[in-house]
Amino acid sequence: MKNGFSHFLQKPKWLLAGFGVAVFVTGFFAIRFTVSMIYWADPAHLDQQIQGWMTPRYVAQSWQVHPEVIRDALGLDLKALNGKRLTMERIALQRDVSLDVLEASIIEAVTLHRALK
Repeated sequence: MKNGFSHFLQKPKWLLAGFGVAVFVTGFFAIRFTVSMIYWADPAHLDQQIQGWMTPRYVAQSWQVHPEVIRDALGLDLKALNGKRLTMERIALQRDVSLDVLEASIIEAVTLHRALK
């Protein structure tokens, strides 16, 4: 009777390579998911004060609302973004307003959204 591991190594090399890639990809996403869950489980990352480096998506994650709530509060057009990662600082500069004005509009939208839930 053949040893199980040596029998496994006799399989076609492309099959072994495919299996290795599948294990790697699964491990990558499992680690990414775990790190994300640990990060967002920390209460220090929830309802953070808006800072210039934050993206609208990060703000939505922190404030635990759908990204559309933040997009609507900021008046962002998804098609106009073309996949660009805008920061709060860039949005404020484009609109010629302070970060505090953006934060006030976001807080107002989030408060309204939470009240309607």
